[in-house]
Amino acid sequence: MSEPASIRVAIIEDNEGLRQTIEAILKRESGIECVGAFESAEDGLREIPGLKPAVVLMDIQLPGMNGVDCVRQLKPLLPELQIIMLTVHDHTKSVFESLEAGANGFLLKPVRAGELGRAIHEVHAGGAPMTPNIARQVVQTFQKPIPTPDPALELSPRERQVLELLAQGLLQKEIADQLAISYHTVQAYTARIYEKLQVRSRSQAVAKYLGTMR
Repeated sequence: MSEPASIRVAIIEDNEGLRQTIEAILKRESGIECVGAFESAEDGLREIPGLKPAVVLMDIQLPGMNGVDCVRQLKPLLPELQIIMLTVHDHTKSVFESLEAGANGFLLKPVRAGELGRAIHEVHAGGAPMTPNIARQVVQTFQKPIPTPDPALELSPRERQVLELLAQGLLQKEIADQLAISYHTVQAYTARIYEKLQVRSRSQAVAKYLGTMR
């Protein structure tokens, strides 16, 4: 029986020392292959589409084009690509803008070796890895009252509950276990959420719904 293919990962990070550290971490991680490391968004946009990685680790603060704008341009080129943002700041605005652009997870620097490996495997499995304080900000944003909700974005209490758990990075199976409902029921709720919000992915759903609360 053949072993599963390694997860192909690319890095966009302008700090040379940190970039080399991340590369070294990835080389030691089982089931992960680093296929490229770039110091700028421009270099990444030019090379990454040809490399076809499954996951990109993206610094938010980059010289020239920033990480958020790079995500906006990279996602249409590789729609299935999963992107984890790396940042030294946990500002809600940056989190929201990254989600809206198509990011799938957030890690605060400095990133520990074990945390980085787990995050890559998690996002590749359909999760949304987030450093705890960033996940807490997302939860707190959901808890804020909506003064004038758009009727087109109204969700049922259960749909909102499912979306909150999706925003926290839980897999659909984990949501089913937590809510004591079937996996297929969670899939149905998720499909209705996407339809109501007129989106096609978890990150787009979270970003659009958070946008109604700002």
